[in-house]
This record gives sequence, C-alpha cells and structure tokens, in this order.
Amino acid sequence: MHAPVAPSPRPAPPEPATAPDRTAPPDLADLLDFARVAAADPEVLARLSLHPTERTWVRLEGPGGSEAWIIGWPPGSETGWHDHGGSSGAFVTSQGELSELSLGVPLPTAGWRSLELEEGVDRQRSLPAGRGRAFGPHHVHQVVNPSRDLHAVSVHCYYPPLPQLRRYARAGDVLRVAQIEGPEEW
Repeated sequence: MHAPVAPSPRPAPPEPATAPDRTAPPDLADLLDFARVAAADPEVLARLSLHPTERTWVRLEGPGGSEAWIIGWPPGSETGWHDHGGSSGAFVTSQGELSELSLGVPLPTAGWRSLELEEGVDRQRSLPAGRGRAFGPHHVHQVVNPSRDLHAVSVHCYYPPLPQLRRYARAGDVLRVAQIEGPEEW
C-alpha cells in the first residue's frame, strides 16, 4: 500500500501588472471626488459658520496630502482674479450657486508681471449646488456668489497644498500681477 500523496501547493496568483500606486499624489479626479463627497456631507458642512457680509472658511484634510477648504460666500462676495501658485484644484458648490469667470488658456505661474490677453479667452460657467469643476496648475479665475440675498457654500481641494496665491488686477484685456500672498496671510 502506498502512502497518500499530498496535493502539490498551488502557485500564488500573479501580481496585477498595474497594481495601484498608493503613494501617487491625488489627480484631478481624486480632488473633484473628495470635494463632491465633502460638499454633500452635512457633518462636514456643519463645521462652517456663516457671516452676513464676509467670506468664512474652515480647513480640511484632503486626500493624499492635499488641502481642502469649506468656504461660505455671502451674497455678492467674490475672490477677485487669482491663481493657486502652481497647484491643481477642484471645487464643488454645496449650497446656493457660484459663478466662475476664467481664462480659456493656461497661463504661466511665474516670470511675468503684466500680460495682454487675446480676445475670446474669457469663459464663464454657473455652478449650482452639486456641480463642480477641476483645473490644472496654470488656471486663473475669479469666483463670485451672484445672489443678492442667499449665501453659497462650496468645498475646494488643492494639490500640492497651496504654496502661494497670486492676485491679479484686470483692466480690459490687460492682466497684471497685483499681489503675491503666502499661506500665513490667509
């Protein structure tokens, strides 16, 4: 009589060729997804107090080392023209409606003080509650709450965390760097 033969061990399944890289920085889809989920979460939104005439904000931890903010927008408030210092970003309106005015061409984030814009580069989009957008590192825009009587609330997410914010003065087709702010000034 022969001794029973043990079955030969099965080989381990092969590693997927495209295993997800858990150390990769968040991409635009990750930033927009985070903003969308946070903008729909009543517990997150409850952290923000609204002021009748001034914008308010609360910082959040975003995905993969990004920074995020809940921002309250009183009626008629706006950011003015600005960029995000080379960071990519996304934002989603949670309550009310925001209007984004942007330039339809990417601008360099350094090396210029004044720029004449070509005709036709202006873009405008309305972002009612639940709508958002993502943008790359060379995006210049201003965000406005166009309502005369209702607050708006939004969630914004940036990667890498904002190193600086460049504010611009705009006169017609001329865009000029007006001020550069660091994080300590927000």
